Amino acid sequence: MTAPRRILPGKVAMLTRRSTQRQYLLRPDELTNEIFEYCLAEAAKRFDIGLIAWLAMSNHYHAVVYDAKGQLPAFLEHFHKMLAKVLNVRWNRWENLWSTEETCITYLPTYDDVLRKVVYTLSNPVNDDIVDRIADWPGASSLEHLRGKRTTVRRPTLFFSRAGVMPETVELETMLPPIVSGRESRESWAARVFEELQAKERSMREMRQRDGRRVLGRKAVLEASPFDSPSTFQRRRGLRPVLAARDPKVRAVELRRLHDFWVAHESARLRFIRGERDVEFPAGTYRMRLWGARCEAVPIAA
Repeated sequence: MTAPRRILPGKVAMLTRRSTQRQYLLRPDELTNEIFEYCLAEAAKRFDIGLIAWLAMSNHYHAVVYDAKGQLPAFLEHFHKMLAKVLNVRWNRWENLWSTEETCITYLPTYDDVLRKVVYTLSNPVNDDIVDRIADWPGASSLEHLRGKRTTVRRPTLFFSRAGVMPETVELETMLPPIVSGRESRESWAARVFEELQAKERSMREMRQRDGRRVLGRKAVLEASPFDSPSTFQRRRGLRPVLAARDPKVRAVELRRLHDFWVAHESARLRFIRGERDVEFPAGTYRMRLWGARCEAVPIAA
């Protein structure tokens, strides 16, 4: 049985989801970017999710988000559902868009952990030898939003009804979570991220020159069929980390808290199955709370 997720308000997490069969169903172009950004921004607004960084590759996406009210699962369900529906119409297909693997949710407890994952998210096309510069990536990305840029994304005419409940426009922007804003300004944060990104570009460029590798290039990305997939081997059943903490002391504390949650949840679950309907589940229990079970209260983050 899959271990229960501990969903608490006020947490920062990195999200990763891959398309089925690694197909290029998120392959960037103007329409696909519009669809991705609209669905992302609408779902984030609906569930009070703060977008810190995001980047859509051709067959997966990464995002770093701030979950103010402990509604991350609802956000993911809605975002993935709407994006799949629209892209299936876009590509005239019917099957599942997403891989059967569940979304990878990795919590980031410290400022340095958030910074590392934001840099990883935005530099993904460079890390994978697809483009030489991060700015060359033609897909949806928060790179231009780092310094506070806000864009208005219009509802795609594809799939959505003009008379439907989905808003005609949504605002897309990044936010600074408390773990960052309590330490530095947006300008300082953006400068720090850009510095790290430039260092990553230089490092990857040197590695390619040393090894004789070339980048795939922007043109090849745009011309790829959405139904193709990489020919490279994909390692399966690897680790799916629930926590990314570089500091060993922080990691030990967070893993202990997570272990204690799992133990308390399992104890409450077994008692609930035996008929003790008034048993209280630990703070962070999500699914059982939605089903009406008693759960320890947690404060809602600002």
